[in-house]
Amino acid sequence: MDEHPLRRYHEYIEYPAQSMLERAQQFGQDLQRRRSVREYRRAPVPRQLIEHCIAAAASAPSGAHRQPWHFVAVSNAEIKAKIRAAAEAEERRFYNERAPKAWLDALAPLKTDEHKPFLDDAAWLIAVFAQRVSTQADGSQAKNYYVPESVGIATGFLLAALHSAGLATLTHTPSPMTFLRDLLGRPTTERAYMLVVAGYPDHACEVPDLQRKPLHEVADFLE
Repeated sequence: MDEHPLRRYHEYIEYPAQSMLERAQQFGQDLQRRRSVREYRRAPVPRQLIEHCIAAAASAPSGAHRQPWHFVAVSNAEIKAKIRAAAEAEERRFYNERAPKAWLDALAPLKTDEHKPFLDDAAWLIAVFAQRVSTQADGSQAKNYYVPESVGIATGFLLAALHSAGLATLTHTPSPMTFLRDLLGRPTTERAYMLVVAGYPDHACEVPDLQRKPLHEVADFLE
């Protein structure tokens, strides 16, 4: 028996051409407002909202439909404090020992350093893990394919969903991130991919005054 039978695609919705254009413009304009936020106010965000955003992320396409991701959403203050302590320890080594001058120069406009108060202040930290293997129905393990690409797409979906819901976000990638797997009790077959910070921005929050590349610099059209 075919484990993955085909069926008609009933979910697709075809919009009028003008409506399609308006939807694309609105979506793009909305995402243009998204900025990486490092200052958060300590205000709770309902778990249900985060659940919906993670569900949206988990709808992403993946290699061989293996869905090689796992999300651990943390609002517990004690666990967030442990994550911050471990992340800042790695960041101190990065800024003071590991990072070449060119990398530090590239980071300078962002005003970042080893201090990460947002890991305590933001309502939620969502650790994204990449799975090298998947457990099958019979308990055996099978190799996953295109894992970084698949998890990257899912993380993009997650950021878009959180932004659309009205939350500020930040992608945080201290290196190495083995401590996340250990602190959150994930198996050795998983690798911490990214830490997504989500919550309400501080009322006095500031972000770097940066500009995104215009369309003509990032795309070509061959018609």
